[in-house]
Amino acid sequence: MTLAINGTTGITLAGQFDTASTFGFKNRIINGAMVIDQRNAGTEVNPAVNSTYYLDRWTVGTSVVSKFKIGQNAGAVTPPTGYINYLGCTSLSAYTVGAAETFNVQQKIEGLNVADLAWGTASAATVTLSFWVYSSLTGTFGGSLRNSAANRSYPFTYTISSANTWTQASVTIAGDTTGTWLTTSGIGISVIFSIGTGSTLSGTAGAWAATNYNSATGAVSVVGTSGATFYITGVQLEKGSTATSFDYRPYGTELFLCQRYYYRTTPGAVSRSFGSAFTQATTEAIVLTPYPVTLRTSPTALEQSGTAGDYSYGESGSNFTCSAVPVFTAASVDSGASKLTVASGLTVGRGGFGRAVNATTFLAWSAEL
Repeated sequence: MTLAINGTTGITLAGQFDTASTFGFKNRIINGAMVIDQRNAGTEVNPAVNSTYYLDRWTVGTSVVSKFKIGQNAGAVTPPTGYINYLGCTSLSAYTVGAAETFNVQQKIEGLNVADLAWGTASAATVTLSFWVYSSLTGTFGGSLRNSAANRSYPFTYTISSANTWTQASVTIAGDTTGTWLTTSGIGISVIFSIGTGSTLSGTAGAWAATNYNSATGAVSVVGTSGATFYITGVQLEKGSTATSFDYRPYGTELFLCQRYYYRTTPGAVSRSFGSAFTQATTEAIVLTPYPVTLRTSPTALEQSGTAGDYSYGESGSNFTCSAVPVFTAASVDSGASKLTVASGLTVGRGGFGRAVNATTFLAWSAEL
């Protein structure tokens, strides 16, 4: 590609862009390189719990409790060249998966981010899913793409030929011309990687089905072997029939994309403020925490860590230790309000701020799909 500037004709481009260099939101997966982990900061969680998010935007399906553990860089292997992180799962037993059971890691993509694919219409676009994967097992592994109602799904397979070796895989999928695919702030497409799925939830690879399939028939079951591992990174879902280079966005951009779905005040320094406040009673203050980005939807709960003494309220040069942990008061898509309670001494109507006294203390709001 060459660029020419002419005083008469203006700017002229010679040649053409290839797919890998086009601009925009090429990769519809957020945190595909597994770099953001607001919840656990790289700590492995044992065991993984059904419908719980671990690395940002990545949740799990577990039909039976305590069958695998999960974490960022679990197992401490070297990621593939160009990556510094991966999501790791390790089987905790040799479990025989029941016909209607499934174990998986997945990302639920917001419908607004895949609206241009026009799935459910005659103009449905083809997509390509690519990723790097590593396992102590070999064979044919499976996964699926699925709609929000779980009544349209596309099972797929990929092969790991060498154990404990990073393998790059890609699957090209013709877009679904039928079914209902949300183009709202709900679930547009769920991308599922199975680590063990029973026969009822497994289907023929390479074809759309009017049912809920999480994997392809006959795929490897990682949870079927005690201590077996499954690691994945570089996950990309893009429009088109060819896998292109991974869309490695700036860290700050990726963090903002994640924070649309989950925002946690960053722990670290002692006495770190998490919002301005005002006193509404001699024992109560309301703290307002603005989010860095607009959330997908208004949260309905507040997450926090620590005990009452890990929080304090500052008012006109005075500090008051909290007598209870913060509680949820209200939240919008732009900010959250939480209540701090102290023993006594506040002046009604006065301004102040809430802060964390313990370096590991945080507040968090979730707007996950």
